[in-house]
Amino acid sequence: MESSDAILTRLTKLTDTSLIVHWFTESCGLIKTVAKGARRPKSPFAGKLDLFFSAEVHWAEARRGELHSLREVSPQSCRERIRRDYPTTLLAAYFCRLLETAVEHQHPEPELYDLLRRGLDHINASGASENALFHFESELARLLGLGNEKRRGAPALREALGGLPNQREQVLASFDNPQKIHFPDHKSEV
Repeated sequence: MESSDAILTRLTKLTDTSLIVHWFTESCGLIKTVAKGARRPKSPFAGKLDLFFSAEVHWAEARRGELHSLREVSPQSCRERIRRDYPTTLLAAYFCRLLETAVEHQHPEPELYDLLRRGLDHINASGASENALFHFESELARLLGLGNEKRRGAPALREALGGLPNQREQVLASFDNPQKIHFPDHKSEV
């Protein structure tokens, strides 16, 4: 059994009763777990799995493949304020998706874990802002060895990663006109 502090970055329905839960862990990097029975009303995971939660997680390694079995979750921070404001939710989702684009699965990146934790804590306390977006991108570029003081993080990341997640444009649009936010036409994963 493995364990680590982790941040829940994505949830996907697997079956009528189970979920695939994506975590950015401090000790193992990005991992995917299956939470069997998590959608049942009396599940031991009830109320413990939501986007941007920080938790101590325990999982059993998969014998084959990368889908591990989630055994236990102990939430540490729920970051409730992120889900109250759509631009803040968009920015948090962008942070998670950008990290998923930048790192390999199951490769420990404790500095990037700390960056995500600090970024989510900041926007949970202060809300979404262009400064938070630009700072996160600049710090990520710096930690990946791509950025410098004269160049913003986004161009360096765009060049190195072959583009940036689509949420970035939605986040920037929400800063320009928070009253007129356009929801995506299609159902997208967070």
